[in-house]
Amino acid sequence: MGSDRRTSNNTGTEVSPDIIKKIIQGSDIKLLVGQAEKLGRELANEGLTTSQIRVFFSQVKQIDITANKDELEEKDQRKLILLKPKLAYQAKRHGRGVAKLEKILSQAIDLIGNNKGYFRNFVDFFEAILAYHKAQGGRD
Repeated sequence: MGSDRRTSNNTGTEVSPDIIKKIIQGSDIKLLVGQAEKLGRELANEGLTTSQIRVFFSQVKQIDITANKDELEEKDQRKLILLKPKLAYQAKRHGRGVAKLEKILSQAIDLIGNNKGYFRNFVDFFEAILAYHKAQGGRD
């Protein structure tokens, strides 16, 4: 039984893997902001809390602070990839909102590799999701 690894659990707006790839590996900032706004709104409506998002965002920012300017070193790639099981665990514990965020972020993490530009796009996307979530009334 194959599973379509889309970013929805029948919870509303789907973000296709192609769009995530354009956001992470492309330079279309309008697409990044537009998708982040939709996702932030949807995640706020699903009851995802700001603190649930910030747990992971703070780990991403730590990687960003310590990362080499040109490319992600192996230790930074490792930390980033290890976020995936943490996200999966929290998704199982906390339900649909975290599960949707987990699917989106996991797909994005898979596209980064050691490319610092892609990582920067990921950080910007994640930060925009968090900002729009809060702006849409996401609770703390």
